[in-house]
Amino acid sequence: MFHTIITLAYIIPNIYVFVRICKVFINKGFRIQFSLIYILLALIYPLSTLLSNSNRGFPFNILTAVANFILPFYLYLFLLVLGLDIFLIINRIFKIISFEKLKDYRFKVTGLLLILFFSIGIVIGGIINFDTIRTSEYKIDIPARSSAIKSLKIAFVADFHLKNSTSIDFVERFAKNIRMINPDLMIFGGDIVEGDRNDGNLEKFEHIFAGIKARYGVFAVLGNHEHYAGLANGSFFDKAGLKVLCDTNVVIAGSFNLTGRNDSHIRARESIGELLKSVTDTLPEILVDHRPTEIDQVSKTSVDVQLSGHTHNGQLFPINLITRRVYELSWGHKKIGNTHFFVTSGIRLWGPPVRTTGKSEIMVIDINFVRK
Repeated sequence: MFHTIITLAYIIPNIYVFVRICKVFINKGFRIQFSLIYILLALIYPLSTLLSNSNRGFPFNILTAVANFILPFYLYLFLLVLGLDIFLIINRIFKIISFEKLKDYRFKVTGLLLILFFSIGIVIGGIINFDTIRTSEYKIDIPARSSAIKSLKIAFVADFHLKNSTSIDFVERFAKNIRMINPDLMIFGGDIVEGDRNDGNLEKFEHIFAGIKARYGVFAVLGNHEHYAGLANGSFFDKAGLKVLCDTNVVIAGSFNLTGRNDSHIRARESIGELLKSVTDTLPEILVDHRPTEIDQVSKTSVDVQLSGHTHNGQLFPINLITRRVYELSWGHKKIGNTHFFVTSGIRLWGPPVRTTGKSEIMVIDINFVRK
């Protein structure tokens, strides 16, 4: 169903783009050639989706790789053509460009090339942004209560979506960044892995992750993709040295509580009230929930800090405008009541390896425990 919705959302705007480019830019003598080229390129994405369950081989891998970039390319081609049509409507009123100029052959060619190059340029910029690891640093104060420590540095990431096509170099660079940060606590916020045991690189990822150390440990919660891939109970987490918290509370070093929630699509997951019943309120409380979906309820509890991911900050503009409406906090930091909420845009992505909004992010949160 999801792929059907995406495919329809891809095909319908493409029909609009095809018709408008054909009418505005393409002379009648070249429309057959243009139609053939456009249709062949536009079919790459739906074909790759249709063949996604077939045996992978050389032609399929090439088709999938091209499709990953075709999808965002056509998104921005659609937006630019739509912007052009809005300009043409305005131009009818204010006569910014004469009708004769709009019909000029050279003007048409220049306009079409600009639209194509801008679309390609945005995608290239998104690829570079996607492959660049950035650190977002935050400093907050929370009540120390009876904690034995004065401060805590947390490194938090989510949405790795590890699979066979994930760049080993990227994962190694990530691990190097974590070693430089040297956190007291390392937390993975779900959607860590979505491959299977047949993925040739999974063992390498396990080895790299196992080398990540933190004073108080390396913890994780599960996201929706681990369950989709059937890896929620897999051995990856043990071999990677990740302690998975599934509706689980742990007291760390007698100094703070760490609670990890099951993903919200699991019907049997405990409510926030039930989950915190066994938690002592004499220590600071840190909660990890893959999706930032119950912010209002959590803000009324004893939780001091909640860490979430999942949203990818929309990944591609203007989808981030939609995620801002869906989630009270789709990216960044917000304090509601006495609770600090953090939502990362994700260290990697699911889908096209292009990011035009947000960043491939490691959140570093320096917590100062304030004593009254």
